[in-house]
Amino acid sequence: MKNELIAATTSHFKSQFGKDPSYVFLSPGRINIIGEHVDYNDGFVLPAAIDKYVCVAIQPTQNNTIRLIAKDLQDSYAFEYNEPLVPINKTWVNYILGVVHQLVKSNNNPLGCDIVISSNIPIGAGLSSSAALSCGICYAFNEVFSLGLSKKEIALIGQLSEHEFAGVKCGIMDQFASVFGKENQVIKLDCNTLEYEYYPANFNDYTLLLLDSKVKHTHLTSGYNTRRMEVEAGLMQIKSQYAKVASFRDCTMEMLHNIENKMDALYYKRCCFVVQEIERVQLAVRALESDDFIALGKLMTATHEGLSKLYEVSCDELDFLVSKALEDTSVLGARMMGGGFGGCSINLIRKDAVDDFIFKMQKQYHQHFDIELHGYKINISQGSSTYHRATTI
Repeated sequence: MKNELIAATTSHFKSQFGKDPSYVFLSPGRINIIGEHVDYNDGFVLPAAIDKYVCVAIQPTQNNTIRLIAKDLQDSYAFEYNEPLVPINKTWVNYILGVVHQLVKSNNNPLGCDIVISSNIPIGAGLSSSAALSCGICYAFNEVFSLGLSKKEIALIGQLSEHEFAGVKCGIMDQFASVFGKENQVIKLDCNTLEYEYYPANFNDYTLLLLDSKVKHTHLTSGYNTRRMEVEAGLMQIKSQYAKVASFRDCTMEMLHNIENKMDALYYKRCCFVVQEIERVQLAVRALESDDFIALGKLMTATHEGLSKLYEVSCDELDFLVSKALEDTSVLGARMMGGGFGGCSINLIRKDAVDDFIFKMQKQYHQHFDIELHGYKINISQGSSTYHRATTI
């Protein structure tokens, strides 16, 4: 699958620009085992890069123009990197403009180049194709133009690109996982300090399976930003009662119970989820360390309950997929994954049951929603990387 993506991207580059690219880069999507909607709340998350990628083929030129071609969208765009950059009405372009804007602002100027982009990350499935694109472009510029950026700086530039040019006030998890991912390992990321640890992702007789609802409700962006406002307001109410609370990681459920009647009811629900989810990540790490997959599955399921009932970012389709999955004895846990209002569920399932499970779920889902369900078998992969570099430019 990876080799086919690379071949298709490089072939398209040659057909468009008349020569092979000098560099080819791969930037992966990500899953998050647990720790949803806490990356922007100073919590902990447990993501991993997966073997689905944005492929960036690039050739430096001798001018100031950056020419972009999105193979899958059959679209193109060109701009001068040294001209003032502002968002335009092409979403995919904005992720790249945002990266170049950040680079120029910090005097890490890219130069002219030709770029072809292609991807096998399903769009709208909650696998962070946008972070893979922005970080992949930044990683490519860093390598091609010897900018000397660290992995951390690349991830932060990708995040700022989304904030300022895509209008989504995302946390750092997606970008961090895409850049720092390691094959067969998950990352425990402290979203406050950006300290991180790797843990082996050896699920023995089990595996992680994604079920794509093929639904993306239009209120994702507005809902995401609204949740950020609600938890920020809730945290202010908590701080007004507990002076020592600096962030949600300092807060306990006992504290919340004690001040429930002093908090806005909606903010209370949102804050309950965040506090509980931060604790679940810690428990999930212990479960992985001890190969306690039953405990891990229960934690994943508890996360879905919180996302659906307390944080209210699920939808009927995802709730259906999770509830039906949990009826299957081969599934240890299931939950919605990503920003919400659509996208994928992630399921911890016995390896030998995957194919039958997908078939059964496809049938039930189609009968209930008249939507074709797709299952993604995934492997945990390396982060952003150079696939090919020409010996001479």
